[in-house]
This record gives sequence, C-alpha cells and structure tokens, in this order.
Amino acid sequence: MMLYLLKIKNAGKLLVLTALFLTSVISSPVNAQSGAIALQCEHLDAPLGIDAAHPRLNWQMGDPTQGAKQTAYQVLVSTDSVQLSKNIAGVWDSGRISSANSNIVYNGKPLQPFTKYYWSVNIWNKAGVKLSKSRIASFETGMMQMTNWRGNWISDYGSINTKPAPYFRKVFKTSKKIKSARAYIVVAGLYELYINGNKVGDHRLDPMYTRFDRRNLYVTYDVTSQLREGKNAIGVLLGNGWYNMQSLAVWNFDRAPWRNRPAFCLDMHITYDDGTSEIVSTDDSWKTHSSPIISNSIYTGEHYDSRLDMPGWSTVDFDDKNWKGTMLRSAPSKNIVSQVMYPIRNVDELPAKSIRKFDDTTYVFDIGQNIAGVTKVKLRGDSGTVVRIKHGERLYPNGHVDMSNIDVYYTPKDKSDPFQTDIVILNGKGEVEFMPKFNYKGFQYVEITSSKPIELHKEDVTGYFMHSDVPAVGTISSSNPLINRLWWATNNSYLSNLMGYPTDCPQREKNGWTGDGHFAVETGLFNFDGITIYEKWLADHRDEQQPNGVLPDIIPTGGWGYGSANGTDWTSTIAIIPWNLYLFYGDSKPLFDNYKNIKSYVDYVDGISPSGLTVFGRGDWVPVKSSSSLEYTSSIYFYVDAGIMAKAAKLFNKKADYEHYTALAAKIKKAINDKYFNKATAMYDKGVQTELSMALQWGIVPEEYKAKVAQNLADRVAADGMHLDVGVLGAKAILNALSNNGQAETAYKLAAQDTYPSWGWWIVNGATTLYENWKIDAARDISLNHMMFGEIGGWFFKGLGGILPDETHPGFKNILLKPNFVTELNYFTATHNGPFGKIVSSWKRSGKKVIYDVVVPANSSATISFPKQVSKVTLNGIQIKNISRCNIPAGSYHFNIVE
Repeated sequence: MMLYLLKIKNAGKLLVLTALFLTSVISSPVNAQSGAIALQCEHLDAPLGIDAAHPRLNWQMGDPTQGAKQTAYQVLVSTDSVQLSKNIAGVWDSGRISSANSNIVYNGKPLQPFTKYYWSVNIWNKAGVKLSKSRIASFETGMMQMTNWRGNWISDYGSINTKPAPYFRKVFKTSKKIKSARAYIVVAGLYELYINGNKVGDHRLDPMYTRFDRRNLYVTYDVTSQLREGKNAIGVLLGNGWYNMQSLAVWNFDRAPWRNRPAFCLDMHITYDDGTSEIVSTDDSWKTHSSPIISNSIYTGEHYDSRLDMPGWSTVDFDDKNWKGTMLRSAPSKNIVSQVMYPIRNVDELPAKSIRKFDDTTYVFDIGQNIAGVTKVKLRGDSGTVVRIKHGERLYPNGHVDMSNIDVYYTPKDKSDPFQTDIVILNGKGEVEFMPKFNYKGFQYVEITSSKPIELHKEDVTGYFMHSDVPAVGTISSSNPLINRLWWATNNSYLSNLMGYPTDCPQREKNGWTGDGHFAVETGLFNFDGITIYEKWLADHRDEQQPNGVLPDIIPTGGWGYGSANGTDWTSTIAIIPWNLYLFYGDSKPLFDNYKNIKSYVDYVDGISPSGLTVFGRGDWVPVKSSSSLEYTSSIYFYVDAGIMAKAAKLFNKKADYEHYTALAAKIKKAINDKYFNKATAMYDKGVQTELSMALQWGIVPEEYKAKVAQNLADRVAADGMHLDVGVLGAKAILNALSNNGQAETAYKLAAQDTYPSWGWWIVNGATTLYENWKIDAARDISLNHMMFGEIGGWFFKGLGGILPDETHPGFKNILLKPNFVTELNYFTATHNGPFGKIVSSWKRSGKKVIYDVVVPANSSATISFPKQVSKVTLNGIQIKNISRCNIPAGSYHFNIVE
C-alpha cells in the first residue's frame, strides 16, 4: 500500500490539495508499468504508410502513485530495434527535455520513404527518478511524396455507364527468400485487393471517400505473409463507390465533375533476405475481365450473378487466356496522400432474431436493432432464380418491409436499380453465400423475395454493423435504465454515421451534412477516439472551400450545397471541429492546418454581414412547434466562429489577427444583445427554448444576467410541460445551458423524459438509434437513424458526470469536474480515456450523503467545482472549507458530500 498525506491550503477561493509522499514511497521499487505507456504515432498504434515529415508522437504515464507527474522525457528513434533496445538512437535522440508534455512532434533526421522506424520513451517522475523504459513502438513511412510512385493508373475499357465491376490480375515471380513486402494501392472508386486467392486485410469500402479530382487516398498493407517464393498472383476488384455514381438522387452525384470509370494504381515493394529489392507495379501488362458483380452502387445496392463466378480468379494457376488487356489512365488528381485513419470494418455480427415466412418466395427477417451495414445471406435454389434482398428500418402493418421513410430522395429512371436492395442470381450448383462488397445500408429488417420457391431458415441471414472502427473511450452507467439505453442508442447512431466521415443517415442520404457533424462532435469525442476521422473530414473541407471562403453544407460534394442556406449554423464545422479536437486532445495541428480556412470563412461572413448580424444559415431545423429568428441563430454561430478564430490567433501568436477577431466577436455579441436581449425581463427575442438556450450555451448572455436567463429557461421548460420545444440548434444547447447555469434538475428531467416530445419517447417506442424527428409519425424527415439530435450523448459526461476539458490546459491536462448530483438518480458513473489515461467521475447516494469517487490520470490534474446545494465535503476525513473550486493532482479520491 502506498501511504500519503494531504496538505490543505486555503488561498482565497482556491483550495489546493498537495500530495506529500513519504520517503518510503519514493524509494520503493518502481512499478513495471510506471514508465511511458500507450505509445502512438499520428494518433494510431504502429501505423503503416504515413506521409508526415514530422509525425506526432504521444504517450501516457503509467505511474500509479498518487500525484504522479512527468517532469522530463527523452524520445529515441532508430531504424534498428536491437540497437534501440540498447538505448542507441541512430535517427533521433531528443535528449532529456524538462517538460510534462507527452504529445510532441518528431524533430530528428529527415524521414525516408518506405522505412520502418522504432521508437521508445524514457520519462522522469516528479522526484526526478527515471522510470522504467517504455516498450518499443514503431511507425512506417509510405510514399512521402508523389514522385515515389512507380505504377501507372490502369482501368478496363468500360465507360461510366458500364455496369459490371472489373477484375484485374497480374502474375509475377520471386526467385529469392522474401524478408518483407508492402502493397501501396490508390483507387478512384472502391476496391478489394487479393494475393494468391486470399483477400488482403479486413477493411471495408476502401479508400475513404474524398473529392477525387482534388485528393486521393492510398492504403498500405503488410503483405509479407501472403507472398511466397516463386510465382505469385495479385488480384484487384474495383467498385464504383462515390466516384462513379450510376444511381440517380437529388444531390446530383451522377453529375460530379470527377466522374469516370474506376481506376487504380498499385506498387508492391518487395525486400529480399539478401538486401535486394524490387517493385511490382500496375502497367498495361495486367489483364482484366468483368466480374460476377453485374452492378454496384454505394447508394442503392449490389447485383451478383453467381453463374458468372470465376473460382480462383486471383490465383497463379487460373487460366486467363480469355481476359483482355488494360488501358492506361491519367491520375484523377495530383494529390495522393496516405489514408492514416481507423478503417471501416464489419465490427459487430448480428444473427437474425426472427424469421417470418409469408410463402415459398417471401421471407422477412429481423436482426434486432437498427444498424448501418450489410447482410450475409445463404441461398439455395434453381439456376436462374432471382433473389431480391430488400433492407428497411420499419415494417408495414402487414409485416412487409416499409421503405417509404427513406427512399424519398431516390429518383430512378427505371426499376432496374431498386433502393437498398441487393439482387442475387443463383447458379443451381449448391449454396450461394453473398455479402455485398461495395455497398452499405441502414436497416433492421430484411425482406427476401425470389422468382422461384426457395427455402430459408433464420440462420441464413446475418447482419454486420459496419462503421469506422474507432476505439471506444467513454462509458456511462446510471440507476435509470432509460438513460443507459439512450446512451447506447446514441452511440449506435453515431457509429452508423461514421463511414470515414460523419454522415447524417446511413440509408436515405449518406451525406456528410456539416451541421449534423458539429452538433454531435462532443458526443463522438467523449465516447470514441475519432480524431483521425475528423482530420480526414477537415481535409475534405479544405478541398471543397470556394476561393471566397464559402463551404457547401454537405462535404464531400459533387457540386450540390453551395446555395444560400449553407451558412454559419451548418458550415461552422470548419471552426468548431478543430477547436474541439484541440480541447479533447491538446493537439493544435487541426487548428493550425485549418487556420487560413477558418479565417477565409469568417471573413466571408463578415463581408456580407457589416452590422455584425447575419441571416446566412438554415435555422433551427425540425423544431417541435416554436420557431426562432434565423438572424438570431445564425449570428450566434457567427460569434462562435469569430471567437474560435481569435483564440486560434492567440495560440499561434498572430497578434494582429487576435486583436481583429476579438473585436469582431465583441461587435457581433453586442449586435445580438442590442437587438434581441431585453434586460428588463432577461429574455431573448420571443423567449422560446432555443433562443434562451443558445444565448447561454454560446456565451452571449452578459455575466450578470446568466442566472436570471437560466431561470427563465427553466420556467419556460416547465411551462412547456417539462418537455422539449427545440429543433437541432436548441437540442445542441438546451441541456448544457441548464446544467451549466444551476438548473441541472430541469436538464435531467428533460433528458429522462419518456413522453412526446423527448429523446426517451423514441426509446420507449422501441428505438435502438436516434430519430430524425421528434414525431415518430411525422409526414417527412422521418429517418430512424440520424445523429443531428445526438448532443445528449455528450451531455451525460458533462451535465451529470461533470467531465469537461479546460481550454487553458487542453487535452484533459487539467480536467474540469463539475458533477451534478441530481435527485432523481441514485448513482451515476462516467469514464473517459483521454490523452493522459482514464478519467473517472462517479457518484452515488448513501442515505443523506453523496459518495463521490474521482480518478485523475497520471501527469494530469483536476479542478472540482461542487454544485451550490452542497454544504459540506470531506476527503479522507478532512473537511474542505471552500468547495467552490478545488485543485487535485493525479490519483484516486473518495469524497463524502452532504447536500
């Protein structure tokens, strides 16, 4: 057991708790895990194929002792792991740096392409003791620059209207023992890569969707184990994806300026045991043939004719004498960069929960929850039997699948490409197992119909929940099952809409709606490690931004979305998302990368809004009943953007910008308050929930009026029957506005409400995801898997657990803990694995007391602010005199609280 004493100091309103360690603790043996742990490069574990010349390196401190703090670090980088194990760094030795920083930028010798680097970290604790050495981690560079590509872009001779997906193959020979091999592949469209008959990797829908004529992503694979000495075969199957949209819908992706027949370029680097190497690349010697996938659309479905199967098509011995030659193509863009992010995968397998047989040609399956993904089906029947596999979120009263809530924007020219429907033609040779390769859908129910009788069993259909496979970093648990279920459903919707970029819904649109993206960013970051996805999406923003600063409200886009409504309430993503990444990760790179873009955007809005007020926006989308002024809501987001711009300018020491945008933010705030704030009544505009909430949430309310405005908001909620009366902008703001301003009880009652309109209303009516409309039976806007009302998933951490980032010490270097011990809950626990480790904020009622347990990770600290109703707090039997603000170092704490 480690013994420690607490020395309590009162310094005005600041209470400082300082851990004083006994000599025996300091001199005790160092824990084997006490050094640097969780080493990452570019926010990934051992990434392959990075292009960054100065990659980010980060780690955590594993020291479990109370008050643990890093005082210095040393980073060692080498191309030789054996040498590195002896502390010999041939590439970079940072030396001993006196700093608590654990998120640094590589600053050694220039990194070389196609090279594996090993690195380790030494750290020193607060007593100056060097802790145990970290494990050896690695990262591997990729192309680094465009000129290192050797292959040609190739395709078949099909046109944009050619339906079958093409196969490509190449046989090559290796004559020596292989030491290592890497495949680098960049594709316009989608692909699957095969070597010697086996698919390489477990990614789905690679590469991630970008604006193809401005940026293409390549993926790196370690294929050492797939190759063999002698003859080898490479196979590539191409799909259309968003590159060649053959389906018709209102967003006009069929008219995208980049549209073309899918193409690809591949380089395979092989290194032999004797130190020699060779590159196998794409050229016109490759051969091609149409595949059994006779049609594919990422928007609608995939059609597969099993009679056209070519067993062994990617193996060495396959007879390809009837295959044709390939054609060389120009690259879609001159900006080909590494895909450094968590990939899409089949993450969860969901066997069918039930089957209903209508007759020998019609079956309906229920997989038990609404997901984004695909089904795998096992089919048996006569040759030529056509099987249609339709996916939907709900059923008609007669039990058949109902797609009327999600197919409203699809505008087909004929019936050959049905929405959310796969088509399989059987070959009569036994069981056909089918799972689409280049499509995903949003669904819970699957209706299978066939042109001839077939026999199906419940075990013949399996659902796969597909999404960007981001690690979970947050949990909540409470005494209210509705809250627990709502958190789970919110995460289901978030993941359903994370496909290499945040989307609005996985069925009707699959679009990267900007508003939905920033409304849900805190929910995403509290629950999942999503920085790699958001950084990729911000690069999409940079690709799409017009020279005048304007952004479309769906990103990426083929051209749709540059209208008059794509304003601040939606396209503030360019500022809000990098700012949140900075708060959650303490990483300023996203802000730095987008600084000019934020500035250009704010300057554009400023130019069209000389008074400080703007009507550039969409407004409070899908409200319950009350509307809010478009000028008011858009101007608030204009203020938010200007404020973020000022903070970024200060961070990067851009004094002139800081002064300019600080003044602009003040001008906007004054203009809003001058026109919309009634000081006598402490009301904003008409005083509806959205108007009062947004003013509080986004810092518009003058300090001396906050309590009264918050009370007015609570009174308004009570007058509305303790129910919501907001659209998407109000839903983002209302819970935070209440709980941050002394009205946590009202916030909780809203969050836990289970009658219409509320989040809980969906849950008690069977929802496993969040909906697009408060009304379940609304006439429009009725997707059953939407993320635009998803802020509640982040509020659980903030409003109940009280875990908040501190913008003066971002990345949870200092954690702000502001728990609310609401009376209708018996216990609540929130955990978040931040950059420094696991944060725990957990409270429970014990008689008339509240027990509050806190864990602060090593090398970080926390500032606790207890609610106003708390009258007494003791820690380890010592009463804390001043409870408005108390600072604690790393460690575990057990508070006894009297309200």
